[in-house]
Amino acid sequence: MLSGRRYRLELTAEQAEQCEKWRSKARWSPSFRFPDSKQVTVERLGRTWGRVKLAKLGWVRFRWSRPLGGEIRSATVSEKSGGWFVSFLVDDGAVTPDLHALPGTAVGVDRGVAAAAVTSDGEFFDGEFITPGESTRYRRLQQRLARSKRGSANRRKTVTAMGRIMGRVTDRRGDFCAKTAAHLVRKNALVVLEDLRVKNMSASASGTVAEPGRRVRQKAGLNRAILDKGWHRLELALTRAARYTGTTLVKVNPAYTSQRCHACGFVTEGNRESQSVFVCKNPGCGNVDHADVNAAKNIRHAGGQPVSACGDLGTGQSVKQEPGSRATGQAT
Repeated sequence: MLSGRRYRLELTAEQAEQCEKWRSKARWSPSFRFPDSKQVTVERLGRTWGRVKLAKLGWVRFRWSRPLGGEIRSATVSEKSGGWFVSFLVDDGAVTPDLHALPGTAVGVDRGVAAAAVTSDGEFFDGEFITPGESTRYRRLQQRLARSKRGSANRRKTVTAMGRIMGRVTDRRGDFCAKTAAHLVRKNALVVLEDLRVKNMSASASGTVAEPGRRVRQKAGLNRAILDKGWHRLELALTRAARYTGTTLVKVNPAYTSQRCHACGFVTEGNRESQSVFVCKNPGCGNVDHADVNAAKNIRHAGGQPVSACGDLGTGQSVKQEPGSRATGQAT
């Protein structure tokens, strides 16, 4: 199975200058790949240092922060947050198991803005990826960037400083998603997610001059919250981690998962009284649960079990009754 390993490089001044020559005019961070594994030679120098021989660069030292764990297939050198890194694509020899260690286990995962992920088992996963001090520093750098001249050295220094802060933030977010994904796939043979179009959900609502958008500032705040929680990155982490445990990842239609009662299936907008409180308005049910946990249970059932037919997904349509169901009222 192919997987990636990334290490921090220690380039000499001449090597850094050579890499700078390959920088794209349109992008601040260059990245170039060495696809021929026969031209990539790695040697261990000690407990914390190694070196790699790359075409046109020669021998380059890097911090040996983790084992290679397999045969090298290719190498990629990239710059991030003012530092240089080398990433090796290796074949670790792992094979996806035919059966999960805990067959029959399943969990639904609801991604949100209050908590990054909530499971149908009642587990909450969240983290603070940027500190208040970093947030203040980054906002000041944005103001400095707006006042700087395009193409100037000061502008480039400002972008580098901003990238250094965001590099730490993205590393924390990536670590959080990897650990959360590993925890979920280790415990469950089936992981069910909502089929969310994160790119569309986080698009700007500003509109055009002829047709300006509505509630643009509120939508911008929601976009930042969605991107900060790393919804798509968690999905990618689950996809990668599932290969090692044999977990099946299923995505289901997200419609009405937050409005449907998992106990009786009654659907109405009024069921969700607040961001965290869910109270079923069906007189024959009255189920009370955390709103995100209730949504996660609906997601789990939609992915592996039939969903209750009490209350259809269409707005303003009649309630569908299952045999023996006491659900009453109008679905909205």
